[in-house]
Amino acid sequence: MSGDLDALLRATSDTYRGDGPPDIAFGTYDGAVGRLVLAVTARGLVSCSYEDENVVFARVAKQVGRLIGNDARRLDPVRRELDAYFSGRLRAFSTRVDLSLATPFARTVLQKTMAIPYGTTTTPARVGELIGRPRALRAVGNALGANPVCVIVPCHRVVRDDDEPGDYAGGAAARRHLLTVERRGA
Repeated sequence: MSGDLDALLRATSDTYRGDGPPDIAFGTYDGAVGRLVLAVTARGLVSCSYEDENVVFARVAKQVGRLIGNDARRLDPVRRELDAYFSGRLRAFSTRVDLSLATPFARTVLQKTMAIPYGTTTTPARVGELIGRPRALRAVGNALGANPVCVIVPCHRVVRDDDEPGDYAGGAAARRHLLTVERRGA
């Protein structure tokens, strides 16, 4: 864990002293698409985000709970799965997902997104059709853009109608890398 993250945990989690497992395990993963900020609750992975650690930490503390700390026992399985995915050895994550940081509409969109097969892509219009909201393209795009569990919830598989990558939280290069990994492994 980076020194900054350790200081953040000590300074903001006034009830966590490191003497027992936290309610929310918080850490980072440095991989092929940059740093991802991870948070794991009892229900599953609540964050796998490209955002700044401080931003994610504040959101998790406000919306999920304040007993936050480092817990390798809960973070390392996610890190191992990400390693396997990026090396082309994993096609489906077994990590449970907790979408409590998403709005109810976004949860619906993201749940449908999880059903997009590895190595394939679809469009926002198709996702809109699947959720029964074919004209809600902007709302679908906003839900995908606010995905709190990137990579694991594969919003990178939803591309523009012209098959261009389009906007992605991790940037266009990260999306292209994810799609390349999957096309090689498909």
